[in-house]
Amino acid sequence: MEFHDATWWWLLTGLTVVAELLTGTFYLLMMALGLAAGAVAAHTGLGLAGQLVAAAIVGACAVALWRWQRSRNPARGSDGRPDHNHLDIGESITIEQWQPDHTARVNYRGSIWTARYAGAGTPEPGVYVIRSVEGNRLLVDR
Repeated sequence: MEFHDATWWWLLTGLTVVAELLTGTFYLLMMALGLAAGAVAAHTGLGLAGQLVAAAIVGACAVALWRWQRSRNPARGSDGRPDHNHLDIGESITIEQWQPDHTARVNYRGSIWTARYAGAGTPEPGVYVIRSVEGNRLLVDR
């Protein structure tokens, strides 16, 4: 039994999807789209060069579109790392007294948190917005 070119492309696509499921790297899923495009190109009768070009173009465009969409995602911490599952970002808290080191103890969601001022200048008592969460600290500014 002889494999058609498209069969190899579909096998590579399946292996890439399995690798994505094991690692959680969404970029592998975008590359699997490119491999699937290579399979479709093989089904249409394109030669190996056409299949490779189709796979490369679709895979690269999918990765580029994913990166562009991710760059528009505003949910990032002050250090540039993604803040996954932090529903606290954007919430308001009231701070009554600041310490000299620009930290404060605040009651938030039923427990005491340490808030750190992430803005410029000297913080004053008042309402602040949570901009990021670093461990058990809330980074706030106005």
